[in-house]
Amino acid sequence: MSLSIAAIPQLPGDSELLLKSSCIPKQVDTLKSAGPFTVFAPTDDAFAKIPSEQLNAILADKALLAKILTYHVVAGRLLAADVLGQSTLTSVEGSPINVSLNGDAAFVNESKIILTDVLASNGVIHAIDTVLLPPADEAPMMDIIDTAVGNGNFTVLATALTEAGLIETLKSAGPFTVFAPTDAAFAKIPSEQLSAILADKALLTKILTYHVVAGKLAASDVLSSCTLTSVEGSAIKVSLNGSDAFLNQSKITLTDVFASNGVIHVIDTVLLPPNL
Repeated sequence: MSLSIAAIPQLPGDSELLLKSSCIPKQVDTLKSAGPFTVFAPTDDAFAKIPSEQLNAILADKALLAKILTYHVVAGRLLAADVLGQSTLTSVEGSPINVSLNGDAAFVNESKIILTDVLASNGVIHAIDTVLLPPADEAPMMDIIDTAVGNGNFTVLATALTEAGLIETLKSAGPFTVFAPTDAAFAKIPSEQLSAILADKALLTKILTYHVVAGKLAASDVLSSCTLTSVEGSAIKVSLNGSDAFLNQSKITLTDVFASNGVIHVIDTVLLPPNL
């Protein structure tokens, strides 16, 4: 009778960090279950490639350790021929593992498979020479406000939105399309006039909401329209002059800065609603 995956005692270098219960009991219990599983098992020499401080930090972080180890496991019993018959495998962790050949050598990501088809009662083990690391999680996309503030060129706009009480609105689900004037755009307004606008909440709100359109409009959507209706209620004229695109008299200098709740297009001049 063959042993379960978690009970197999000898692989090249004895892959104890992956398989022994002193490391992660919960994951080992899983690998003793019916499965079946395919495990790409790093040897001790593979773990030794990781600097000791980094390895100790990984071993001390149960969530990270579980993420890394489950990235070495694929559901189902895949013999070497099954593995090499695919270009990618989906790990139990959820991320893909790339499969490739280089001459006579087979690789999962950058890890060389050094022993195949170690059969167990609940699956199969393939030994690898390097620990697999799952792809880094992408940073979550920021909302319109945080995207603009993080850019560093919209400090006056951020101040204006705060004064108008529109921060929470533009942090909500939306989606919104924002035509965002840069600090240089606001600098075109005489300082006394800008100070007066910032001090008049109703006027400030009217101007700022004239820069917002409901919905998520990419550049192609904007340029396919002759006019857009702002949240303020007035129309914004869209036009082309050669390769340059304009909203009223404001030139669009950067397009399609996507955020979690919409999209930003950067303009070089503050938009003013009609009759102002």
